[in-house]
Amino acid sequence: MRYVALLAALTALLLSFACGDTIVNVPVSPSTLPAGGVVVVTQAKIEFRSTGTPTSVRIRYSSPADGLAQVVTTLPYFASFTTTAPDMFLSLEGTPLIHGLLATSPFFSIQIMVDGKLFRESTSTNLFPETLQVSGTWRR
Repeated sequence: MRYVALLAALTALLLSFACGDTIVNVPVSPSTLPAGGVVVVTQAKIEFRSTGTPTSVRIRYSSPADGLAQVVTTLPYFASFTTTAPDMFLSLEGTPLIHGLLATSPFFSIQIMVDGKLFRESTSTNLFPETLQVSGTWRR
């Protein structure tokens, strides 16, 4: 019985040495600032654009200030905001309501621009009301 207890203790001791270490890195001082001591926060400009030949359209978009906004308007239509967020889900939807009577070559386009660069786009040349949708998660 004694030998079994001694053997179990020795086995436990040997197994404890075979286990790996858990390393936890805890900072001991504050992180350093970049050169000059100033943290630069850059803003990104998000633009929702809608252009084309319809005389009336319904536009839906999402922004931090407006939430989900819906506007019935004429074209061209532009809405924009700035953000310092590192990422953001963006969505834009457009539906032509009325084409002009003489619209022989209809065209409708919606775009999401980030800092002047195209992020998402959708276009249509259909005379019938066709909803266009674009969305995506933008990341810096």
